[in-house]
Amino acid sequence: MDWKSVFSNYIAEVEEKFDDLTFGLRKRLKLNDPIQIVPYRSYGTVNRLYLTGRVLEDKLIRPGTDKDTILNNLLNMYKRFESDEVPGAILRVTFQHEEHQVITDHEGYFKLNLAPSQLMQLDDIWHPIEIELLSAPIPHPENLKVQAEVLIPPFDAEFGVISDIDDTIVHTSATNLLAMSRTVFLNNARTRLPFAGVSAFYKSLQLGRNGKRNNPFFYVSSSPWNLYDLLKEYLDLNDIPAGPLLLRDFGVDQNRLMGGDHMSHKFKEIENILLTYPHLNFVLIGDSGQEDPKIYQEVVKRYPGRIIAIYIRDVQVVAREKIALEVAAEVAKMNVEMLMIDNAADAAAHAARKGLIFTEAIPEIETDKEQDKGLLSGKEESTVLE
Repeated sequence: MDWKSVFSNYIAEVEEKFDDLTFGLRKRLKLNDPIQIVPYRSYGTVNRLYLTGRVLEDKLIRPGTDKDTILNNLLNMYKRFESDEVPGAILRVTFQHEEHQVITDHEGYFKLNLAPSQLMQLDDIWHPIEIELLSAPIPHPENLKVQAEVLIPPFDAEFGVISDIDDTIVHTSATNLLAMSRTVFLNNARTRLPFAGVSAFYKSLQLGRNGKRNNPFFYVSSSPWNLYDLLKEYLDLNDIPAGPLLLRDFGVDQNRLMGGDHMSHKFKEIENILLTYPHLNFVLIGDSGQEDPKIYQEVVKRYPGRIIAIYIRDVQVVAREKIALEVAAEVAKMNVEMLMIDNAADAAAHAARKGLIFTEAIPEIETDKEQDKGLLSGKEESTVLE
């Protein structure tokens, strides 16, 4: 075992003991907040569903508004990262009249694989699963129930879309630490700025050419699970197609402490999706700011014939653009087009030529782009005035 493994394991043990001590102290002093079950949107097939989520103490974070101050946003972000997990909570999961039990781990996470009877009714791509809290090591209300959502692509889906979030859908400035921190910590789901035309373009991809609006979306990000509610709210508010949000844990074990798992996390999640749906091909969307081009190149290499097209938003960093163009040249040798784009309209024009969306959708995307530009400009001005 190398020194990194030894060090990270030691730090992880210290973190776990500290969490145990803190949890026990809060319990003895009766300082616990109310309990909440946070189910994460997930995905599955007609004969296997994957359910995941977390049990936490409720910090009473309310949906953002346009009138929230910087202090409100900063306080809510602090609450998200200063989460109090509930380990050892027992949950009952009910689906198709069958009941299952699962126990939360040390970080409050629960994961469950279900193998239900064959699902034949796929009128809706989303399937509800009831989750009920049976017991917990701290006081909790009776009959606490929530409903999880699991996506199952229909048999006639034309293709799937796997998209990054930061600097692909929403302005984050991930290549600039100070700007990124300001964007992430001082804004909420209503004040974070979308990229022009993204909503209309993504909806046109979801619609496809069969007109059924059933092409599934998956969002793979290196953001921590602590931001799940914020990102989910952001997608819903901006009318961007719903899909499983596949984030990563935030902690101090070897992978998370030593860094370098941005690429491994995203590749692993993308690979899981491709393996789950072996008969479905995909469009990949990302940005040039971090490792998306390299990750997507590896996906194309390992899964030949599965990737229809790749769209990479140019973050206007010369060194990153150079890497992305080099990757585009390499994947072109494997018969996959990787386009560097400045906006959603450029991607839409290519998607129409590829037969992925209706040509008639392009004017709507152009209009959406111009409307978003006006909205973005107004928000930027108000931010400056603040």
